[in-house]
Amino acid sequence: MSSEINRRVWVLVFPGFELLDLSGPLCAFNLATEIHRAPYRIEVISVHGGTITSASGVPIHTLKASRGRSVDTLLIVGGAPDSAVDGDADTVALIRKLAPRARRVASVCTGAFLLAAAGLLDGRSVTTHWRYAAGLQRRFPRVRVDADKIFVRDGNVWTSAGITSGIDLTLALIEDDFGIEVSKAVARDMVVYHRRSGGQSQFSTLLELEPSSDRVKDALNFAREHLHEPLPVDRMAAAARISARQFARLFLKETGDTPARVVERLRAEAALPRIQEGTEPIDIVARKVGFGDKDRMRRAFLRIYGQPPRALRRATTVSKAASLPDSRDPFGSRAPGRSRTK
Repeated sequence: MSSEINRRVWVLVFPGFELLDLSGPLCAFNLATEIHRAPYRIEVISVHGGTITSASGVPIHTLKASRGRSVDTLLIVGGAPDSAVDGDADTVALIRKLAPRARRVASVCTGAFLLAAAGLLDGRSVTTHWRYAAGLQRRFPRVRVDADKIFVRDGNVWTSAGITSGIDLTLALIEDDFGIEVSKAVARDMVVYHRRSGGQSQFSTLLELEPSSDRVKDALNFAREHLHEPLPVDRMAAAARISARQFARLFLKETGDTPARVVERLRAEAALPRIQEGTEPIDIVARKVGFGDKDRMRRAFLRIYGQPPRALRRATTVSKAASLPDSRDPFGSRAPGRSRTK
């Protein structure tokens, strides 16, 4: 790989950007370059160059994008609502100029708003942080927003969910460039799973729903505590102290989903750590969390996580084995005769 032409990666930031949106991908790209000899040339850029201050107050030195220079990957980070979500006109204008020169374009978290404002997401399937997904869809109705994904690839445009999902996105980009072994090695160095599937759900059901009605909250808490038992609508309605018909209407209004689908998600979330970290037979797990049988749980996992239970358990086992310490020091000396890529 060291003999290949450097793949130039421009990571675009703006005042108020989220620091981890930048540092996570930078770490992954840097390890791929420094330890595994992937020929990336990474530069952090901004509209005018110079010092840009993150939302957490940490200043970052940036370069001004060179005119006429082609770029392999243009990656847009996210930021707080008053920066990325509301859009930065100069940054949006720069994205419009740079995107045609890039082989692919990507975003982390609310960076998707900047891509959408630049007109790059029309007609595409994308994702962003679950908290801002509805806002992205309302503001840009021609964009197809999938809030229940870690990252999404649509052609040469890649988008990812909130904050740490930028690492998952970058590992996927590295895998797309140099294969799964390099990507797995970088994940091992970072001590992260290789890698969460793009189809994996990005949020906790109860955190995401946040109903304002105490009756719906009571029903959800009851469901979580009785997942191993049958949970028909009338039973949840009784926990909410209203009729089944009233409950169904109120639940849909408050959550945007049906009680049956939400219970399915709660059961899947309860089953996931047992699948990934435990050794119980899958059919036993299915019964303990209320699915009844493993086929029903498998269908739910495919809808919610994008993979069946056996695949998730196998991936976790492989990741654990790959993370075992060996005689190599990922932060030791570089390969002999190789200079550091700036």
